[in-house]
Amino acid sequence: MRPPLLDPLFASASSLPGIGPKNAQLLDRLLGGLEHGARVLDVLMHLPHDGVDRRNRPTIAQAPVGAVSTIRIRVVEHRPPRAKGPYRVLAEDETGDLTLVFFRANGGWVEKALPVGATRWVSGLVEMFDYYKQMVHPDRILDEEGLKSLPPVEPVYGLTEGLFPRVMTKAAAGALARLPTLPEWLDAAFVRSNGWPTFAEALRRAHEPQAPADLKPDSKTFARLAYDELLSHQLALRLVRSKAQAVRGRPQPGDGVLRATLIKALPFALTGDQTKALKEIAADLASDKRMLRLLQGDVGSGKTVVALLAMAQAIEAGRQAALMAPTEILARQHFETIKPLAEAAGLTVALATGRDKATERRATLAALASGALNIVVGTHALVQEDFVFRDLGLAVIDEQHRFGVQQRLALGEKNAGVDVLAMTATPIPRSLALAYFGDMDLSALREKPPGRQPITTVTINAERIDEVVAGLGRALKGGARVYWVCPLVAESEDSDLAAAQGRAEDLQKFFGDKVGLVHGQMKGRDKDAAMEAFASGATQILVATTVIEVGVNVPEATVMVIEHAERFGLAQLHQLRGRVGRGDRKSSCILLYAGPLGETAKARLEILRETEDGFRIAEEDLKLRGEGEILGVRQSGAPGFRIARLEVHADLLRFARDDAEKLLAADPDLRGERGDSIKLLLYLFERETALKLLRAG
Repeated sequence: MRPPLLDPLFASASSLPGIGPKNAQLLDRLLGGLEHGARVLDVLMHLPHDGVDRRNRPTIAQAPVGAVSTIRIRVVEHRPPRAKGPYRVLAEDETGDLTLVFFRANGGWVEKALPVGATRWVSGLVEMFDYYKQMVHPDRILDEEGLKSLPPVEPVYGLTEGLFPRVMTKAAAGALARLPTLPEWLDAAFVRSNGWPTFAEALRRAHEPQAPADLKPDSKTFARLAYDELLSHQLALRLVRSKAQAVRGRPQPGDGVLRATLIKALPFALTGDQTKALKEIAADLASDKRMLRLLQGDVGSGKTVVALLAMAQAIEAGRQAALMAPTEILARQHFETIKPLAEAAGLTVALATGRDKATERRATLAALASGALNIVVGTHALVQEDFVFRDLGLAVIDEQHRFGVQQRLALGEKNAGVDVLAMTATPIPRSLALAYFGDMDLSALREKPPGRQPITTVTINAERIDEVVAGLGRALKGGARVYWVCPLVAESEDSDLAAAQGRAEDLQKFFGDKVGLVHGQMKGRDKDAAMEAFASGATQILVATTVIEVGVNVPEATVMVIEHAERFGLAQLHQLRGRVGRGDRKSSCILLYAGPLGETAKARLEILRETEDGFRIAEEDLKLRGEGEILGVRQSGAPGFRIARLEVHADLLRFARDDAEKLLAADPDLRGERGDSIKLLLYLFERETALKLLRAG
């Protein structure tokens, strides 16, 4: 049960003063969740991202051009518009003149707000026009009394269409008034050493800033609130993990026979990183603690082989294994990699997707239930109720951040104490890995398998596309296979991005039926047919959207062209580039960009030319874009943060992690004095699911 102390914060935002039905709907659109409309708490946690400094109060002569100033003026003359021109008001002070400009203005309103001869304060951006200073649509027009209530720094909030800034400011003031007196849940010495305000003071300072510095992400105000959020998240992760590990694992030591056979059948030697990861996984599987491990591997680092050897250990112990991937293309790719190796060791493997015929599905289900099937590879179809295993020992989940938490846990619930190995081809900076996957142990594959050639990466202005096409003609004569990636499927009226369909048609004019097309809106069978034609060499150029970003493996492909490369994120460009350089032939990646490039886009392309190290690229991407974009948080339902920004607050995350560990070691049930206040923190940041697990025991 939520403590009654917090009830005022979970009331509807429509209960705040000045929020009528129309604005309540707009707040719901902006801040509401799937299960509820906007609440007082949502308004409190919706912090301003910028502020307008109203403290600069110069004379007209001193007012800097291009900056916001608040100026005391005397109204001299009104000049109503001729035809469709603007309404102008001439104003002055003892130092000079200022023209106030209003487009499509209501003349009666302007006359009332700025009567001739009156003294007023106007606040807004000062500009030059025809050598005269002007202020277009002043943000504020105030008399002396009104000036007293003008905030020194006016907060700027993210809004939705139709919701005005003043409404949001008023809602925030009303929400602050509802904030109850809360106990301090952080260590007092830690708060003092950082010079942080209390939680309530920090919220007040964020919504009522006294200086622009109060709104910076690295300010003491934001650092305090970010730490509270990170601590609540780390506590929740640890409580979830302890619950998962309370279900004892079943030791799966295996005898090593199948693994030795598989290693002997591999056409290459394992890398040092693969060997290390396999030792960590083998120790986890042999333990009576349930395994929850994340295997990070850069593109082409050999995660699938590690997963297969882990599955072999479970099978040696007399159990079954499953591998779940987020898309059919990726599931099929894993199946085709695993099948020949597994069958050479005498193992049975099946593929299960949503497209299986009824007879195929029945056969797979029967073989799983009887134990005749050792390994099943599939999409989220595997978590459906009719997939019953005789004895599932290991669940491998690929690109696990693309699944919701419930989906990824569901496969592990198919049997008591199932060990879970999650994999991702997105190298994740350590701070992100701790934040998002802190409930898991981590293994990383940084080395490439022997024989892989470095990829030559070049940037070329899109104006030289004809030269690129001519170069492709020469490459195709040498037997090359080429990916050509476009950001969109079809032309859009408001976008100049190249479309995959249009590009495929253009290239077909030069190369005829050597050009294939694959995109996310195609039916599964058509996608597979296009991929198969490319893999077999029936087509030599595959025009694609980012559907090929992860997991597609055609070792013969040696050229990657990415059109409008400046529109992609760094990690995504790195993933796409990783589709080539998978064989023993020299490969190249051509980044076509439309200039002029902004600073961020230029930095992205430069980093990509400098390095193929996915972990370094991920760190740089974090600095350039923030954590949400890297992990696809906005799309995936992963736990994005409202306040904390890991590119700024990564150091605080380490403290939060240590604090959470120490707190739960000393008070695992949160029954002590600090434990009681920490429960309030978990409710405020809506991590109460962890408390339910705590009560469930």
